[in-house]
Amino acid sequence: MKSDFRARNHPAYWAFIVHRASGVLLALFLPLHFWALGQALAGEAALESFLRWSDQPLVKFAETGLVLLLAAHLAGGARLLMLEFLAWRDWQKSLLAAAAAITLAAGLAFLLNIV
Repeated sequence: MKSDFRARNHPAYWAFIVHRASGVLLALFLPLHFWALGQALAGEAALESFLRWSDQPLVKFAETGLVLLLAAHLAGGARLLMLEFLAWRDWQKSLLAAAAAITLAAGLAFLLNIV
C-alpha cells in the first residue's frame, strides 16, 4: 500500500496526470474552436459579433487557461520525446521542472500581452 502511494506522489506521475488532463481538455475544446471558425464562413457580421463577444474579461481569462493547457501539453510531450529518444539520465526531474517553467512562462507571457 505504501509503495502505491509513493508511486502516485512522484513528480513523473503528476507530469503524466497534467499531460493527460491537458490533452483531454484540449480535445473537449475542439468543437467550440471549430464553431468559432465556422462563424467566418457564416459571414462578416457573424464573425464580427463573435469577435466582439470574445473581448469580454471572462473570455480573456479562459483564453489564458487555454494557452496554459496548450503549453502544458506541448512541454509534457516534448519531455516524453526527450525521455524516449535521448539516453536515460538522472536529469528526468530537471525535465519536469523545465516543462513546468515553459508552461508558466507561456501563460504569463500571454496574460501580460492581453492586460
